[in-house]
Amino acid sequence: MTSLVRHVTFDCADAYRLATFWAQVLGGTLGEDDVPGDPEAQVTADGIALLFLVVPEPKAVKNRVHLDLQPQDRTRDEEVVRLLALGATLVDDHRRPDGTGWALMTDIEGNEFCVERSAEERARTSK
Repeated sequence: MTSLVRHVTFDCADAYRLATFWAQVLGGTLGEDDVPGDPEAQVTADGIALLFLVVPEPKAVKNRVHLDLQPQDRTRDEEVVRLLALGATLVDDHRRPDGTGWALMTDIEGNEFCVERSAEERARTSK
């Protein structure tokens, strides 16, 4: 037998606020019973479920696990602009002049994630 990943869990200060951010990022939905002030909130999106749990201590170190995002209907650079508008922060820019590379960002609570090239961008530069 094998196991199935039910969801990826994030410790956080404000579960509803962080879940709302990630629902916007992923085009997902919050759990129907999630409301502001809840100690947990869940986002369900195509192919993934994220669970956010309130913990008393603040984030202190770099994440040991992070999400890599691949835009589906826009370029990597357009996605970076969209995520900045949602409140993300660009931490380290690994985008190269030839179109390869990625952007390292953090969400509104400082959790790291990367934005990679779209499948279309990869196909154009994989020659």
